[in-house]
Amino acid sequence: MKTLIIYMSIHHGNTKKIAEKIGEVLGAELKKPNEVKPDELGNYDLVGFGSGIYFGKFHALILKFIDSLPDMAGKGAFVFSTHGSSMEGYNKGFIKILTQKKFKVLGDYDCHGFDTFGPFKLIGGLAKGHPSENDLKRAGEFAEKLLV
Repeated sequence: MKTLIIYMSIHHGNTKKIAEKIGEVLGAELKKPNEVKPDELGNYDLVGFGSGIYFGKFHALILKFIDSLPDMAGKGAFVFSTHGSSMEGYNKGFIKILTQKKFKVLGDYDCHGFDTFGPFKLIGGLAKGHPSENDLKRAGEFAEKLLV
């Protein structure tokens, strides 16, 4: 199965670590949104989208890329994210955006990621040590389920 992972990882490489683990299991290519043209998605069987969470949302470049896409007519997709907070459900809004573009979302994964944005820097950051080895293991297990 030919797979592409489109991701954004800015501050600490949290999302990149998860993208690399999922990509390793799936044998996927990893690219940033500005490295992919919308018509290239037709060359892949499965497309993953990953981002750190910024103000409760996926990175603006990922959102802009999705906005530029035509109807994807049931193309398989998956979603993953990293975040510093203990809140859950960040992927739900992004999954809704993908389904509006007619992607068939096969699953999602999220985990904590070290976060020192804004005031969190003053207290030494949130989610220190994440993504952990266990987070990476779980990301690999998530990817394996996509192969079935």
